[in-house]
Amino acid sequence: MPFWTKNHSEDATLRDPKRKFRFIVNFDGISGENATAWYAKAASKPSFQIGAAEHKYLNHTFFYPGSVTWQDVSITLVDPVDPDVAATFSDIVVQAGYTPPPNVNEWATMSKAKASTALGAVTVTQIDSDGNSLEKWTLYNSWLSEVKYGDLEYGGDDLTEVALTLKYDWAMLKTENTDGSALKTSGGSEFFKI
Repeated sequence: MPFWTKNHSEDATLRDPKRKFRFIVNFDGISGENATAWYAKAASKPSFQIGAAEHKYLNHTFFYPGSVTWQDVSITLVDPVDPDVAATFSDIVVQAGYTPPPNVNEWATMSKAKASTALGAVTVTQIDSDGNSLEKWTLYNSWLSEVKYGDLEYGGDDLTEVALTLKYDWAMLKTENTDGSALKTSGGSEFFKI
């Protein structure tokens, strides 16, 4: 039955639907208490697109599934003074291998290994009203593809924000049963759910 058809005070097993504002973002590449980004304001969940191969035969067109391409994830963070989010993510880009060229003999460049290690595993966890995990998305081999440090405005009272765009190779989803035990997909596959 739908969650709205029963009285929640009479049935303690009923759970609220998932809510957009209940989420946590973690960056393993950031140490200490800041690994859990309490300053996260918004995050998109991973998504993917499946390509299609087209085959024409006479007056017919047939489609076959192609490769899976994971779409970028966007995360918006408030930029507090401590920790300094702008400086933190600037340091991550430097750890990934980027340095402004001080002279013509500077040949170092970014690499995927350094970029994904500097950022570390990124997780976006949707939680319930008690703080328990409902679904946890883990991005694999993620790296920063875009950092926007926000805008300044004399007439604005808003908090300063930093917007991140992350690329990654794939994502895994871990969900929980109502009793707290982990769900498994049929056949033990761990591609989407673990």
